[in-house]
Amino acid sequence: MFGCSRDSVSLMDAGAGVGSLFSAAVVELASRPRKPNHILVDAYEIDSVFEPFLSKTIQLCSYFCGEQGIHFAARLLQTDFVRHFEELLFLRPAEPHYDCVILNPPYGKIRSNSQARSSLRRLGIETSNSYSGFVAVSMQLLKPGGELVAITPRSFCNGPYFKPFRKAFLRNLAVQRIHVYEARDSVFKDDDVLQENVIVHAVKSPSPPSEVQVTSSAGLMSAATDTHLLPYERMVFPDDPDSFIHLPIGGVDALLESARRLPSSLEDLGLTVSTGRVVDFRARDLLRMQPEEGTVPLIYPTHIRAKGVSWPKSGKKPNAVVNSERSADLLVPNANYVLVKRLSAKEEPRRVVACLFEAQQFPYPFVGFENHLNYIHEDGGGLDLDLARGMVAFLNSSIVDAYFRQFSGHTQVNATDLRKIRYPTREQLQSIGRELGSDGEQDRMCQAVDKLMKFANST
Repeated sequence: MFGCSRDSVSLMDAGAGVGSLFSAAVVELASRPRKPNHILVDAYEIDSVFEPFLSKTIQLCSYFCGEQGIHFAARLLQTDFVRHFEELLFLRPAEPHYDCVILNPPYGKIRSNSQARSSLRRLGIETSNSYSGFVAVSMQLLKPGGELVAITPRSFCNGPYFKPFRKAFLRNLAVQRIHVYEARDSVFKDDDVLQENVIVHAVKSPSPPSEVQVTSSAGLMSAATDTHLLPYERMVFPDDPDSFIHLPIGGVDALLESARRLPSSLEDLGLTVSTGRVVDFRARDLLRMQPEEGTVPLIYPTHIRAKGVSWPKSGKKPNAVVNSERSADLLVPNANYVLVKRLSAKEEPRRVVACLFEAQQFPYPFVGFENHLNYIHEDGGGLDLDLARGMVAFLNSSIVDAYFRQFSGHTQVNATDLRKIRYPTREQLQSIGRELGSDGEQDRMCQAVDKLMKFANST
């Protein structure tokens, strides 16, 4: 992806491992018709177990460049990358360092009270994950016009936690290309990173590009199967205060345009999405494996089925919660709600999995929703039944799945994500709910989705 054609190239790899990425970059640059005269590599790797392998990789790079008539030099820096540049950037904040940065940074949460979080904050970087921290520091170290190529999880593209990082990233870098690995469990399969992964190529520039190349493939070794030249304003909507990064893949442009034209937000519909109030490990003494006198239903994701809630259910999860003063804040009135799983399983064909919680099926005054569920309600109470049925049909439709995938590559469906989706009008959703009726058969579901497309194209 590097377009670098300079006579002298300074290259950095942060979290270098055994040197796979920087050595590939060196070979690529040294093999081009216009070769650089000098290549300088800084390889940061704090784990001493990699030192002999990195030294060997540097030696091989030096040998290869020598054969090409290129002067090669490298430094192996066994130090904390973020801490090192916190000190360096404070001493020489305006001095650029590198022409190229390539990295597959470490992935993991950063505790709010950790040294790493403090170091990043002193650099003006607010983020809760090490990979975005590494990218943010690397971004500051690029010379004007310098290039960054990074393979990371896709989670920075949306959500509130990455908003400060995302805004800084888009303010400082002009994204040229993004490649999406659609298989969630292949690229980082050894690290339990159950989300899509991306390779980003960007240039240090305050001016956004006119268009971005978006490619995708099924997995690590698959060839690119889909290519888009995407106008920048279609990737980052100008009126989006959260600066979500939308990546339409799979030839669904027309579908996504229809989804964007839907007329309503949740707020327009007078509806609210909340996260289930019952955090089971905090309320363990109030939970019961089976319903008994003085308890009310407790609904987990495991109770969610295509045609509604299957409760009670034998297994490892409790089915009931005590109805008492202590649990009053954990419960909601028994009414019609739309339930949405916050985590989708790898085997599920769609990211958004919704079902109807129908009050008449549960002869109880209250109900508890576990924290791994979102529930859609109206002013804290239930929904009109036709509206609820129509909303379930909509959220389970292909149009929502495609729309959601363009800005979210992970298994989580957060309340913020559901607020970002555009919806049909209240009357349209009620109409779909009436068509579905009480049985919710699959053929009626398909007819309802077809109708949604007509609504979308007519607005």
